[in-house]
Amino acid sequence: MQDEKIVELYFSRDELALKETENKYGKYLFKIAFGILADISDSEESVNDTYLAAWNSIPPNKPSRLSTYLGKLTRRISIDIFRKKSSKKRNGSQYALSIKELEDCVKSNENMEEDMENKALGLAINDFLRTLSKESRVLFVSRYYFCDSLKDAAKSLGITEGKAKSTLFRTRQKLKDYLLKEGFEI
Repeated sequence: MQDEKIVELYFSRDELALKETENKYGKYLFKIAFGILADISDSEESVNDTYLAAWNSIPPNKPSRLSTYLGKLTRRISIDIFRKKSSKKRNGSQYALSIKELEDCVKSNENMEEDMENKALGLAINDFLRTLSKESRVLFVSRYYFCDSLKDAAKSLGITEGKAKSTLFRTRQKLKDYLLKEGFEI
């Protein structure tokens, strides 16, 4: 079913919207949640909470790209769940690994996740991403926004893990230099 039709179902408060959302985006949302949480039951909980959040926010919101809208909801919900978990459970998460990789580029006070949400920093990172090649940008977003494993990020671009790893390393170095130039403390 087309996204516009699914959104119309939400607007008419038809529960079929939830079923169609699950059919079309369930695996995609689970992948996002699992990349952050590294736990099947927590990821399932996050996806179910995403369906509820979509139900409660559409209307009034009318997303033009349902996949992006749902992905943002899932990511936000998953990060909230992640924060509530003990530090022992965080170690295996792609989210934790990707945040750790970025710590050298971004000043961290007590909580790296809070620093990442800083609006000015987010805008600067977006500006930086526009300077990258398409491959580097897709790889960066795949790894650090969607929290894909290095293996999955490389596979999606048809490159080796080694190339992905070195590209990400060089990109993080460029990001660090860019942020310093823009006046951010590292």
